[in-house]
Amino acid sequence: MSRRRRRRVGARPQRRGHRAGHPERTARGRRGRGARAPRDPARGVHPGNRAPLRPGRGRLAGAPAQPSARRVRAGAGARHAGHRDHAAPPGLRRNLRDAGGVVVKPRGRAEDARAIAHHYDVSNEFYELFLDPLMVYTCAYYRDPDGKLEQAQQDKLDHVCRKLELRAGETLLDIGCGWGSLAMWAARHYGVRAHGVTLSRAQADYATERIRAEGLMDRCRVEYLDYRDLPADIMYDKIAAVGVIEHVGIPNYPAFFGGVRARLKDGGLYLNHGIVHDFHWKRTSQTEFLDRHVFPNGDLAGLSQTLTEMERAGWEIMDVEGLRLHYARTCRQWVERLCARADEARALAGERTYRTWLLYLTCSAVAFEGGSLGLYQVLMRKHRDPMVGPAPRTREPLYEQKERM
Repeated sequence: MSRRRRRRVGARPQRRGHRAGHPERTARGRRGRGARAPRDPARGVHPGNRAPLRPGRGRLAGAPAQPSARRVRAGAGARHAGHRDHAAPPGLRRNLRDAGGVVVKPRGRAEDARAIAHHYDVSNEFYELFLDPLMVYTCAYYRDPDGKLEQAQQDKLDHVCRKLELRAGETLLDIGCGWGSLAMWAARHYGVRAHGVTLSRAQADYATERIRAEGLMDRCRVEYLDYRDLPADIMYDKIAAVGVIEHVGIPNYPAFFGGVRARLKDGGLYLNHGIVHDFHWKRTSQTEFLDRHVFPNGDLAGLSQTLTEMERAGWEIMDVEGLRLHYARTCRQWVERLCARADEARALAGERTYRTWLLYLTCSAVAFEGGSLGLYQVLMRKHRDPMVGPAPRTREPLYEQKERM
């Protein structure tokens, strides 16, 4: 018997799961040999999410329906940044791990302020390159699926104001107000007295100049202030926190939702607009890309956990709306606008910052498109007595075309 024949006779049988053609284990190679099946395509991440990757390691991994890592790299301009076609850019070479809950130590005000400033104080001019003229840096609302960013952001501001049932003369607190877009919109078009607070000095200064230029100083103000430092005796009719929960930290949810509730009048409405994810992870050496370069101390929970914490804090949940696909389109349009002004972005913030933002915006779009990240608006009321305060009975007012003030 030949040596080749003896090897065939004495060969061990293939292990279960490794037989040719098994969909989970093998794939046919070019010459018919069994080859390892390709890894899952890429899954994106979003600022605030602790599951991006440490620079210089691994690729993004995720759900089977997602675009490949090469497509994500191409979308983020990796080739044009000097990376070889087959090599992942920094932070894209190891898989994300679904490894249980995250443990985060409670943070102080100073640390929160530093974390916010790290991201938002890059430069107002840099954000002007890809945001809409109102400088809204959160998910837009597309009444027209193919609509433009500018109109969609105006529609989002209206959507929030209508959910809160804002009335002339009411007081509105906008926690994490950014460049003051919602506060100014509510003051101008709904007649409220709006108060915005932010932990970014650059945003506060920018917003104050806009408010002064538009003649809204008598009914709108933005402060560089932690909402926890607001005077205890000041209460508001309505409160909004748009894109804030991502920065809070899961262990701090009880204190956050309780603190917001303490500043709202009985019967008042609170709208929480934030990102959630479809799995839990723990902090590892692979989850530092955004934590180091984009959103220090960012943290996300799942929707069910978030709703549970809201109810434990005493909130009555009135409405929950998912806007995941709206955020996917928002991120895609931000990417397009940033790419269109790439030279200006590099001149303002440098090559490293430009590439970092382009990467995370592209990965964010992938994540929202594939469903690994979601975006929800949750409307809550402080009092459970159905006769106390306004309570939305239907969603009809949200979709009625009304003239603004």
